[in-house]
Amino acid sequence: MLTAIIFIMLVGVILALTISSLTSATKNTTDTYFIEQEEALAKSATEYAILAAQGHNFATSCLNNINISFQNTYDINITIYYIGNGLPANCNIFANNIVTNESNGTAIIDTRVSLKPNIIQDSTPISYFRRTIQKL
Repeated sequence: MLTAIIFIMLVGVILALTISSLTSATKNTTDTYFIEQEEALAKSATEYAILAAQGHNFATSCLNNINISFQNTYDINITIYYIGNGLPANCNIFANNIVTNESNGTAIIDTRVSLKPNIIQDSTPISYFRRTIQKL
């Protein structure tokens, strides 16, 4: 009788450890999926920002920020800082004391992709940041 009770308790402990391990593995897999998605979205959003900045008329204003919500799951925030001379006053100017013509008209693009907080309740916030320098 005592052997049966010990055996049942041992099986219960093993099952509890197995469930705990599976829960941890599932969380890691989910987090990895979201991080991979954020990396791909950051690359695409950066390319979109480059196209939008290249197509923008800089005669009167600059394209400083782009905010995108992707499939009601991710928030994408893009900030563009400009390097160059003769930019309009309302631009996010990183540097305007450029002495080489080759560097004039360059942009630093900061892209932040974050998972909306209501998607995963028991997880820490997942964000991905990408910085790109691009000649416009």
